[in-house]
Amino acid sequence: MYRDHNCGELNISNVGQTVLLAGWIQKIRNLGSMKFIDLRDQFGITQIVISDNKEMQERANELVTECVIGVKGKVVERSNKNTKIPTGEIEIEAEEINILGKCKNVLPFEVNSEKTGEAREDLRLEYRFLDLRNDKLHKTILLRSNIMKTLRRKMDELGFTEIQTPILANSSPEGARDYLVPSRLHPGEFYALPQAPQQFKQLLMVSGFDKYYQIAPCFRDEDPRADRAPGEFYQLDFEMSFAEQEDVFKVLEDIFTTVFKEHTTWKVDEAPFRRIPYREAMEKYGIDKPDLRNPLIIQDATKLFANTEFNAFKDKTIKIIVVPNGASQGRKFFDSMTDFAKEEAGANGLAWVKVEETGYTGGIAKFITEDMQEELAKEYSVKANDAIFFVADEFLKAQKIAGLVRIELGKRLDLIEKNVYRFCFITDFPMYELSDEGTVDFNHNPFSMPQGGYDALENKNPLDILAYQYDVVCNGYEMASGAVRNHDPELMVKAFEIAGYTEKEVETRFGALYNAFQYGTPPHAGAAPGLDRMVMLIADSDNIREVIAFPKNKKARDLLMRAPSTVTEKQLEDVHIKVDVKEK
Repeated sequence: MYRDHNCGELNISNVGQTVLLAGWIQKIRNLGSMKFIDLRDQFGITQIVISDNKEMQERANELVTECVIGVKGKVVERSNKNTKIPTGEIEIEAEEINILGKCKNVLPFEVNSEKTGEAREDLRLEYRFLDLRNDKLHKTILLRSNIMKTLRRKMDELGFTEIQTPILANSSPEGARDYLVPSRLHPGEFYALPQAPQQFKQLLMVSGFDKYYQIAPCFRDEDPRADRAPGEFYQLDFEMSFAEQEDVFKVLEDIFTTVFKEHTTWKVDEAPFRRIPYREAMEKYGIDKPDLRNPLIIQDATKLFANTEFNAFKDKTIKIIVVPNGASQGRKFFDSMTDFAKEEAGANGLAWVKVEETGYTGGIAKFITEDMQEELAKEYSVKANDAIFFVADEFLKAQKIAGLVRIELGKRLDLIEKNVYRFCFITDFPMYELSDEGTVDFNHNPFSMPQGGYDALENKNPLDILAYQYDVVCNGYEMASGAVRNHDPELMVKAFEIAGYTEKEVETRFGALYNAFQYGTPPHAGAAPGLDRMVMLIADSDNIREVIAFPKNKKARDLLMRAPSTVTEKQLEDVHIKVDVKEK
C-alpha cells in the first residue's frame, strides 16, 4: 500500500519501472518550474522530481521538511548524477504524492545536518524522536542492534544459555544506591531494582545450569558522567560452572575480539590480552583503567629524593613522568600543566625540569644534583631533550594526581595512538579497602573468592588480602568486571564478617545465596561486559548518551517522558506512602 521499494535500493537497473516509495522529506529544492525532494528512510535517500504539472505543483506547495509522504512515480536516469549515494544515478518522476504524516513548519532544531549536534542537548533530548532521525545517531542505534546480535550469536556458539532474571528483586549492597519500589500488597516493604543480576546468576549455577548469559538491565542510583548513564545501563552478564579465572578470560577475549573486529575498521588487540595486577596499574598509570595507547608511564622516585634540600619534596611520595622530547615545549606549556594539576587534579603544585644537552634547566633544576642526574639517566631512562614532571604528596594522592597528569600530557602532546583498541586485564584487586569513615569495606564485588581462601581471611591483614577479581579495560574505559565467586558458605560468612556484617545479617540480606550454598554449589566464575560502553567505543563517541535511544540528561531526568514526576495521592495511598517534600 505504501511502498514496494525502500529509499536506498533503486539504481540504474530499475529505470523505466513504476514504483512506490515512502519516507521523510529531508530537503526541498525549488527551481521554479521544477521541484526536487530528497526522500529519506532508514535505508537511504532517493531524489524525487516534480515537473510543471499544475496539480503536482499545488500538492508540492503543501510539503515541508520532515513531513512523511508516499510517492508513486517512474524511475528515470539522472542527467546530473550523484556518486556519493547508492541511488545517485536515478530519480523518481512523481505521478502521485500523498501526505502520510504532517509536520509543523518550524522545527525545534535542524534534524539532519551537521548543526544538529550544536543544538542544546536538553532540547535534543526533549525532542528525542526528532533527534533520532539524524543520520549519525540513527546509525549508532542500528550499530547497537547489530552488536547485540553478534553478542547473542557468539554466546550461543560458546554454549551459553540465555535466561532472564527478575527486575523486581531485593536490596543488595553492591556499590551504589538502590532504586526502591514500594509494595502495594505488603505495606512498608520494598522491592529493589537489581544493580546487577549477581545473586540470580550464582543461584543458576547452584541450579545446575552450566553456562548462563543475558543482556541484562542494571539499575544504580549514581551520579551521571560522560561514560556512565544515570539510572540504568545494560551489560552482557554471564556465569560459568566449574570455571577458574583463566576460563573466564578466554571467553572475554573471544567476545571482545569478535565484536570489535566485526564492527570496526580500527586495529584490535589480539588475544591473549595483557594482564596487569591492580597495584602495578596504580604504580605505572595512577589509575585502574589505564589507556595503553598513551606511552607515558609513572615511576617512583621517592628514594632518589630521600635527602633532598627541596622542602616541597621532604617526607613525601615522589612520582615522576618522563616525557621524551618534552624539552622542546615552551614555558607556557609547563605553566599550563601546573595550572591543570592544581585546578583539575587537586595537587598543591607540579614541579618540572627540562633536560638539555648542557644539563638540567628550568623549574626545580637547581635541586637536581649531578648524582641525581646520573641516577635519573641510569634508572629512569632520562636522556637529553626529555622533560620530567614531579608529583609530591602522600602515597595514594600522589598516585592519583600523577595518573591525571599522565592522561593530560598524553592528550596535550598528541601521544595517544590513533585508530586502535588496546585491551588489558586488571587483576588481583584488593579484597577490602578502608571506607571514608575508616572502617574495612569491600573494594569490589562482595561475592568474590579471596586469594588464599579461609586461611587468608583468618590470618592476614584484611587490606593485604587479594581477590580473584578482574576488569577488562580498553582505551581508558572499564569494559567489563568479574570475579571467581565465593561459593563456600563458611568463607562467605567470614568475608562479610570482616566487612562488619554478622552471620545473621548475611542470612537476612543474602538469604537465598546463603541457603543455596548449603545444598551443593559448584565452583563458578563470571563477568559482565558493559554494552553501552562497548557501543560507545566502537561508534567512536565520547558521550554514552549518544549510543542510547532514550537516555536521561546530566541531571538524571527523562525530558521526553518527563520523568521523574509527581504522582497522585491515590497512587501513593495504594503503596502506603506519604510524601513530605520540603521546599529547597
